[in-house]
Amino acid sequence: MKIYILYKTKNTPTGGGNQFLKAIRDYFIKIDCYAQDINESDIILYNSHQFVFELLKVKRKFPDKLFIHRIDGPMRLYNTMSDKRDLIVNIINKYIADGTIFQSSWSKEKNYYLGMQKNNYETTILNAPNPDIFNKDGKIEFNKNRKIKLIATSWSSNWKKGFETYKWLDENLDFDTYKFTFVGNSPVEFKNIIKKEPMDSNDLAKELKQHDIFITASQKDPCSNSLIEALHCGLPAIGLNDGGHTEIISNGGEVFDTKEEILEKLDKIVDNYEQYQKNITLPTLDEIGREYYNFLQTIYEEKENKNYKVKKFSFIDYLSVKKALFIWKLSNKIRGDL
Repeated sequence: MKIYILYKTKNTPTGGGNQFLKAIRDYFIKIDCYAQDINESDIILYNSHQFVFELLKVKRKFPDKLFIHRIDGPMRLYNTMSDKRDLIVNIINKYIADGTIFQSSWSKEKNYYLGMQKNNYETTILNAPNPDIFNKDGKIEFNKNRKIKLIATSWSSNWKKGFETYKWLDENLDFDTYKFTFVGNSPVEFKNIIKKEPMDSNDLAKELKQHDIFITASQKDPCSNSLIEALHCGLPAIGLNDGGHTEIISNGGEVFDTKEEILEKLDKIVDNYEQYQKNITLPTLDEIGREYYNFLQTIYEEKENKNYKVKKFSFIDYLSVKKALFIWKLSNKIRGDL
């Protein structure tokens, strides 16, 4: 069984989907099931709404291959309800995907709530980072006798990535006790928080390991890669009680409902730091990769045993989907990475 990922990864600082797909591709290469040539693949894994016009061409060219859809969002919840990308996700999941992978139980529930139809095969699998980069090697020791080092990261500058909360912390945090670094793109000009430009994975991991506690206030985030990366680097986390944060943090940190609660949560983690750090129990990339592989293998074997036929994509279906995509793209409300 050979797997091909229909996604153009980038080595420059960019979103979490890109980072995870690079990591899972490396895992597939390691276990010798990755097809560098799409012609040699049995299964095509595609991501959310991205590169969807290319996806349509590939489905028409390879109608008998299995197509597996890694779902994001719902994007309407962390952007605006007029965001058309969820509609694209729903339609290509319905017409093309033989199997669907959700990134968190929260994402699965909310996608269903907003109209996604259930698929023939479905599963929920968290993300994991590259363990050669995001690990505890070189992590600074915690010491209450110095300033406690906090960090937040975000490639996106969308306000719903938590910037109202970071702005409030910039104005209300005790900076005699804490040092706060933000890495990424921000719509806020901070007065006390140290702002650093986006970093590639290697530099970001080194930066994370120079800090003690990770903070994320992003809203409706299905499975935050930045949060997962920080936890894998050994940082207990404080996250907004929203999206997939609770599933990811578990006992390795605290969640908050109002920004004022963060100060109390910080005190709690500082007083019990070693225990919170020990409670970080996220699956490794090998474990996540094995879950992906087993899910894909199940569908592949069902197909090989003739217990499942791939979804047919008629020319009428193709024209209908393509027409809808062009209309949505012309609305100028869809990002350019379609």
